[in-house]
Amino acid sequence: MSTSTSVSASAAVAGPSSSSTADTRKLAITAQLISAFKPAKVFTQHVTKGTSITSASFDNHGFHCITSGEDGNMHIYDAKYGLHKQRIPSLKYGVHLARFTHDAQSVIFASTKENNAIRYMDVKLGKFIRYFEGHENRVVTLQRSPVNDTFLSGSVDEAVRLWDVRTPKAMGHMHILGHPVVAYDPSGKVFAVAINERSAVLLYDVRLFDQMPFLHVQLDDSAALSRVSMPPRIPIITSLTFSPDSQCLLLGTSGDVHYIVDTFEKNGPVVARLIGHEGLERASGTSIGMVAEAGNSGQEVCWTADVAWNIDLEEASR
Repeated sequence: MSTSTSVSASAAVAGPSSSSTADTRKLAITAQLISAFKPAKVFTQHVTKGTSITSASFDNHGFHCITSGEDGNMHIYDAKYGLHKQRIPSLKYGVHLARFTHDAQSVIFASTKENNAIRYMDVKLGKFIRYFEGHENRVVTLQRSPVNDTFLSGSVDEAVRLWDVRTPKAMGHMHILGHPVVAYDPSGKVFAVAINERSAVLLYDVRLFDQMPFLHVQLDDSAALSRVSMPPRIPIITSLTFSPDSQCLLLGTSGDVHYIVDTFEKNGPVVARLIGHEGLERASGTSIGMVAEAGNSGQEVCWTADVAWNIDLEEASR
């Protein structure tokens, strides 16, 4: 989100097949550089026809990516060399929201069948380590802490729960009504919960999990959205992402507008509206008419945090 970020020249030019002797100078990320990026490799043989990939996540170092699919399979890819490394079936339990733990040899994921449990698995041995049970409805959001072995999960009209991978019992839970989306800030000390039915984002101190949020962001964009349709379409939040300095929070939606809010100011004012493309996630049927699900619009766009420039990645990849 910052133009001061850098990448190696070999990654920017040669792609994952470059040799170990490639130029590794650092290059500042600019609009011109990003627009020159091209897909290095496309994997199609690992997706069952007629099904979709529902989640993708990287390990701590960004070397490996794990995906989960509607066909009940997880796949691990070597992101550095562009290789498919492993298929991990979970046909009995289903799989969604697969996430690496900090050791990168194990993963947690949400079940889509049976009892809504979260499962902890050693992917090297292909064995389950532990089950995390307690959610009464399907788990729709799952994020691990960036600094320790805890993670957050949430299910519709039920609860957001805090877990530690070392014990099967939840460390805490808060009852919620609606469809939650959760995210940790980079320090791991703060987490955010978006509740779509209230068009609100709540920020909590992890140490005070069961207490009131210290910041409440009420997303009201009706003035602008009413110029598009009447009544104005309710923004359906499908993802939350903190900036590296934790000062901003990106609210991704299923529509054609995303938002950046200031997490340091009282009431979390919206500092930017990001428009010009369809959301990266699709949404379908709930009490408010929509539910955040995984999907892809076919048009990926990125912005700098100050919205100084944006890039259509679909156009850049052609």
